[in-house]
Amino acid sequence: MKRVAIATLGCKTNQFESAAMSEQFQRAGYRIVAFTEPADIYVVNSCTVTARTDAETRRLIRRARRLNPLARVVATGCYAQVTPGELERMPEVDSVLGNREKREIADLVESGESRVSDIGDEQTAGPLELTSFAEHTRAFLQAQNGCNSFCAYCIVPYARGRSRSVPLDDVLKGVRDLADNGFREVVLTGIHLGAYGLDLTPRLSLAGLVRRIADERLVPRLRIGSVEPNELSDELLGFMAASDAVCPHLHLPLQSGSDAVLHRMGRHYTARFFRDLVARITAALPDAFIGADVIAGFPGETDEEFRETLLLVEETSFSDLHVFPFSRRSGTRAAGMPGQVAVNIIRERGEWLREAANVKKNTFLQRFNERTLPVLGQTWHAETGLIRGLSRNYIQVEYPAPQDMVNREVVVRVECIQEGRVLGRRTETLVEEHLENYILP
Repeated sequence: MKRVAIATLGCKTNQFESAAMSEQFQRAGYRIVAFTEPADIYVVNSCTVTARTDAETRRLIRRARRLNPLARVVATGCYAQVTPGELERMPEVDSVLGNREKREIADLVESGESRVSDIGDEQTAGPLELTSFAEHTRAFLQAQNGCNSFCAYCIVPYARGRSRSVPLDDVLKGVRDLADNGFREVVLTGIHLGAYGLDLTPRLSLAGLVRRIADERLVPRLRIGSVEPNELSDELLGFMAASDAVCPHLHLPLQSGSDAVLHRMGRHYTARFFRDLVARITAALPDAFIGADVIAGFPGETDEEFRETLLLVEETSFSDLHVFPFSRRSGTRAAGMPGQVAVNIIRERGEWLREAANVKKNTFLQRFNERTLPVLGQTWHAETGLIRGLSRNYIQVEYPAPQDMVNREVVVRVECIQEGRVLGRRTETLVEEHLENYILP
C-alpha cells in the first residue's frame, strides 16, 4: 500500500479540499501518513495570498524531497494555479496540478502529468466528496468557490475563478454525511461565502442555505465561515439570533477603517457602515464572537489613515483580529500602486493592531468568567486529564473530564481566565440530551 502525505497551506477551503483529497486517495488504496514521515507521494496544497506563502510552499516541497529522494512530489493549490511555471522549474517537483485537478488527483499523480486547467472557464462548483475530517469532532464543508470581487490586493479570483455555488441538495447531503459519521459541528466554507446561491437557478442565498440546514435538524452545531460585511443580511442575522443550531460567531473582512484606503482597495462599504453593522450584530447576538481581518500598510496608507483604522478597532466590539502586514503580490493592482509603505512601518503598524487585538480578546473572554458555556470536547490530554473544547461562540475552554467525553457537548462553568487560557468545570448537563430532534450517532 503506497503512502501519501499531504501538507496544507492557507484557508479553510484548502483544508476542506485536502481532506477530500485524502479520502480520494484512501478510496484508491493509498495509506495517508503525516507529512513528517517517509512517503511515496507528497502533495503540497499551496496558498498564494502573499509572497511569504509562496516561499513556504517551496520550502515544503524541498522538505518533501529530502524526506524521500525517490518519492513523487506534487504541487497543487492556488500557487500552482496562478504561476505553475515557477513550480515546474523547481528540480524537486515532479508534477503541478491546478485547483480543478484536485477532483481527480488520485488518478493524475501516478501518471506524472502536469495539468492546470483555466479556472476562469469553470462554471459550476461540483461537490468534493467528504465524509470525515482530521479534527474528528467538527468538519469544514465547502459550499461555494471562487470570487468576482477582484479587490486590489487579492490574487484569489485568478486562483479560484468566478464565484460558483455548490447546489443546495449537494450541500445538504454533505452535512448529512458528516453528521452520520459522528461530527457534531459543520463549518460552512467558501472563498466568497456571502455570494452563495446567486449563480444557481433558482437563485438562493446564504441565509436560505443556513435556514434549510438548521430547519432540517441535520447537525447540532452549524458554523458560518467568513462573510463580506455588505453581504451579512438582516435575514441571516435574525435567523442566527433565533436558531439553536447556528453558532453565534461571525468573521468579517474589515481590511481598513479608513474610507480612503477602502476605496483604493476596491472595497464596497465605508467605516461607518462597518461600525453600524457590528452594533447590529451585538444587539442581535450579545455573546457573539466577532472576528475581523485587517491589512496594515496598504499602499498609500498615511499615518492619519492608519490612525482611523486603529480608532475603529479600539471603538468597535471585536473579539479578535487577524492582522496581515501588506505583502506586495505580483499580479494584483496593489503591487503597482504608488506610495508603497516601508517594511519597517508596516511591521510597526501590524504590532499596534496586534496589541489592540489582544486587548479586545482579553476583554471578550473576561465577560464569561463565572458563566456557563456549551462546549464541544475536541482533544483529551492524558497528562493533565483535561479536555480542550470549543464553545459555540468560539472560545477554547479546558476542563477536567474522561476521554470518552471527547465529541460530546457539555455545559462548562468558567472558573479561571488567565493569559488567554480559559479553564472551567463541567456541570452534569449534557447538551445533546436536550437535542432530541437530532439523530446523533
